[in-house]
Amino acid sequence: QVQLVESGGGLVQPGGSLRLSCAASGSIFRIYVMAWYRQAPGKQRELVASITSSGNTSYSGSVKGRFTISGDNAKNTVYLQMNNLNPEDTAVYHCNAAVAPAGSIRPSNYWGQGTQVTVSS
Repeated sequence: QVQLVESGGGLVQPGGSLRLSCAASGSIFRIYVMAWYRQAPGKQRELVASITSSGNTSYSGSVKGRFTISGDNAKNTVYLQMNNLNPEDTAVYHCNAAVAPAGSIRPSNYWGQGTQVTVSS
């Protein structure tokens, strides 16, 4: 079983910064990709950023230049540094990972429980 646990959400003023963390634990053979999604009230879940095990990153257009995704392979952890936040960034942020559990080379998709980010003055 693989678990993803997020931390770092909270309330921040417009223009502020937050750093989210997501740690994967359990019986892990290999992590292929880790990503952050977000879902605002009344909206569909959207991909924010992703990073592969080799360090390749991608971002949605709405966060490019403001958010930075990074990973620590030794700790099975991914981070999302969010700068210059605005109210449109308010959402529940979910960690996602494509993980091959121990004993398998085929990855399965896992989700964290989500962490609330609220940008408001």
